[in-house]
Amino acid sequence: MKFFFLFACVFTLQIATAQDYKFGKISKEELQEKSDPTDPEANATVLYRNQEIKFEYIESKGFVQKNEIHERIKIYNKEGFEQATKSIKLYNESNELEESLTGFKAYTYNLNGNKITEDKLKNDGIFEEETNRYWLTTKFTMPNIKEGCIIEYKYTIESELIRIDDIEFQQEIPIRRLEFKMSTPEFYNYAKYPNVRSAYYPQLNDTYKETTVFLSGEMQTKISHTPTRGTRSDFSKNEWNYRENITTANLVNIPALKNETHVSNIDNYRAIMKMDLSYIKYPDQPRKDFTTNWEKVTKTIYDSNDFGEQLKKSGYFGDDLNSAKAGATDPAEQAYNIFNFVKNKVKWNGIHGYFTDLGVRQAYKQGAGNVADINLILIAMLRESGLDANPVLISTKDNGVPLFPTRGGFNYVICAVNLEQGMVLLDASKSFTSLNVLPVKVLNWQGRLIRRDGSSDWVDLSVQEPSKEVISLNIKLNSDLSATGKVRSQYTDYSALDYRNTFESHSQDDLIKEIESENGNLQVSNIEVADMNIPIKPVLLSYEYQLDEALEEIGDSYYFSPLLFLKIEESPFKLQTRKYPIDLDFPTSRKYMVNIMLPEGFQVESLPENEKLQYNNTEGEFTYLIRENGTMLQMVITLDLNNTLILPTNYEQFKKFFELVVSKQAEKIVLKKV
Repeated sequence: MKFFFLFACVFTLQIATAQDYKFGKISKEELQEKSDPTDPEANATVLYRNQEIKFEYIESKGFVQKNEIHERIKIYNKEGFEQATKSIKLYNESNELEESLTGFKAYTYNLNGNKITEDKLKNDGIFEEETNRYWLTTKFTMPNIKEGCIIEYKYTIESELIRIDDIEFQQEIPIRRLEFKMSTPEFYNYAKYPNVRSAYYPQLNDTYKETTVFLSGEMQTKISHTPTRGTRSDFSKNEWNYRENITTANLVNIPALKNETHVSNIDNYRAIMKMDLSYIKYPDQPRKDFTTNWEKVTKTIYDSNDFGEQLKKSGYFGDDLNSAKAGATDPAEQAYNIFNFVKNKVKWNGIHGYFTDLGVRQAYKQGAGNVADINLILIAMLRESGLDANPVLISTKDNGVPLFPTRGGFNYVICAVNLEQGMVLLDASKSFTSLNVLPVKVLNWQGRLIRRDGSSDWVDLSVQEPSKEVISLNIKLNSDLSATGKVRSQYTDYSALDYRNTFESHSQDDLIKEIESENGNLQVSNIEVADMNIPIKPVLLSYEYQLDEALEEIGDSYYFSPLLFLKIEESPFKLQTRKYPIDLDFPTSRKYMVNIMLPEGFQVESLPENEKLQYNNTEGEFTYLIRENGTMLQMVITLDLNNTLILPTNYEQFKKFFELVVSKQAEKIVLKKV
């Protein structure tokens, strides 16, 4: 097997070296390929990717960044068809296009008999949408996609911005060959941050070369410099010599980034390189420093018109503030009332961001806004009431963990208010959030709190108290081997938030179907849900049930699972090994209280043994207690998961713990007739 794998790698390397990757030069061998030699399970493979980032000097503009992409993808089967749809993001500030897409061309290639046919992507397969006032997205879907086809596209993003987007060296599918080159003028100093969490480390090479630019007399006398653009500066000579710093990579057989269950964001483990502009230094001009620490990042954000200036505005809510407080005198009650008022007054428009989209006045007037619009309104109203409220900058889970000090490290903002019981975190952009109960996407390590004076500090976003699920299960076993009874469930905090988000739009019939789908012999009736729309309270669920064939007759004995249809059927952790940590989002405590009434004429033959299981001391605990009391059986089963992050080194132990939990819940009680 090792010899075969080595042979496959060498064979693939030889193909990659010999292949002509000029655009449009598709070979029959590529189209005839049935699977990737190094990853036979892959649905598609990047046969070739070339990216070149460079800065060209243009007289009328100064330095212009050009990011050239050429990619060729082989699609093996229908599951790989998703690779035929792509998106290109362009920065678009206040509808003034800062970046443009040029030289775009794309083709699909198929092999019909012995002939290669091509289909050009036409305008009807290209769509533009304005994500928000900062970003414009171009989406395209390739034509005539079939199993075995190859798609190829090429484009250039031209930008007057000096910011360089994250450079990706890994995708969800294998990359057979990747060529990368980046050339930056010496005046722009970038800090390069490779992702240390990635299991794949690309080999990069750094060199430099001397470059000469000739300037007109007019350009020699101009002095203009905008820090975030590659604009002109003053030079006393018409011949300008400078050094270009060059980074290159020539990579083959890059493994696919394969997702695993319970990973918060697989992008946290992608092989990428972040580029952060440290400073600009033009000839004969002082050095201009940029972000070097988190204090400077937060100050830059706070001083913006779309952030700190928005917090200074207050007249737009007028008498509504007094109505919102509704006579409450206790600060905690005032905060809660204002929080609920803002949730109902301004609805989320689906856009993230720590900068306002419409501005607080307009968002308040229209009753809709982005996350920043809503939560900055909340902070302003709390401050106007005399409460100590401040914004907290956050990177959501899908934005990654902000390891390095950059403004792009954040993409969200919430509110922190200091009350007698301590700091309380609030997010008014979602319907079912509550005090210290935030959207799960926000629970990402730590956030940056910014005070009125512009100073800042880190705030821990991890959840300390477990969210509870308490289930009361009454079972009456009948002589016809059926079971009837009632279930009462209570969900608190994040468990309640999850329930509300999942079943928000479900009718009673929908809920019944959802529960019954777990078991074909189950019939549910008289279902009730209480406090579904009161986030500060637990969700209460109750229903009656009848379960046919609850008891299984084998010889003279009768077997049944004491949790019936509520038991965990199988462990979700099936991989033998893991590359990435398990993220359980928040600690949980699940408790079952079970009362079982035996059918007349039956008695217990055997019961499961009482048992206590632990994972890593008290990070995970499972207890199973059962006792016989006449014709009644009473059980208490608990499962507490106190650590929400399971590292790959602990996976085998955690996997075994969970398998034992599932196995224990599946153990049968055995009855016999008297």
